[in-house]
Amino acid sequence: MGVLRRQAAIILPLLLIAGSGLLAGCGQGRGESLLDKSTLVVGVRPDLPGLGLRRPDGRFEGFDIDVARYVGERLGKKIRFVQVLASERLPALTSGRADLVLATLSVTPERKTRIAFAGPYYMSYQDVLIRSDERGVKGVRDLTGRRFCAVEGADPIQRLLALSGMTARTVPARSYDECMNMIKAREVDAITTNDVILAGLIRREGRAFRLVNARISEQNTGIGLRQGDTEGCEALNRAITRMYQDGTAAKLMRKWFAGTGLDLSIIEVPQFEGCV
Repeated sequence: MGVLRRQAAIILPLLLIAGSGLLAGCGQGRGESLLDKSTLVVGVRPDLPGLGLRRPDGRFEGFDIDVARYVGERLGKKIRFVQVLASERLPALTSGRADLVLATLSVTPERKTRIAFAGPYYMSYQDVLIRSDERGVKGVRDLTGRRFCAVEGADPIQRLLALSGMTARTVPARSYDECMNMIKAREVDAITTNDVILAGLIRREGRAFRLVNARISEQNTGIGLRQGDTEGCEALNRAITRMYQDGTAAKLMRKWFAGTGLDLSIIEVPQFEGCV
């Protein structure tokens, strides 16, 4: 019995060590990728005509919606949409509420510390929307000191104020619909954000509004996803590349923004951020 006890005393620790090694090996495997899922939950805007708009029947429509459907098809995935406002885009990813976000999400260094980006799938510029009766406004500096609507969770006002000699009074709003109500009521004088957002608003509202064509700064709009999913990110980039190569990107841009004043003369694959 003494020999058996000594053998057990040797074997048991070895089994424990081997078992802990197996457990550690399992823990070191790659985390869940969007490629492991049959259905992808995609956060989209419900409040931006031409980009992401929720219809009265609950369905979503717009450029971002069509891009999400195209990417999902290329990846062989079903798509389910959930709405996210500007301030909800990153929390939707970090909380696990959404697998992807296609919601006019500009790639910025600060955001890249919290989430990952595929793409960008569209390169735009920050522009300014004003009433068409503002005859004296030829450029953005003609609006110095005027009232700009600022949507919570978005950062274009900071980029506007970074222009040399530019000042502005900001009026907060929760959505661009609120901004449009304010500019119609002459409570604000201008709205500034990505040109595609403004073009979508003009598409809905008509000739009462126009773009200044300010081109304040280049904006790269990416697909947001959770950090660490390199395989998923690379698969998304391949899908975006194909979208431009097969002419779908140009077709969708014309579908949603033709006639709004947005420059559609050059539509080409944006330079990708890279998946890390």
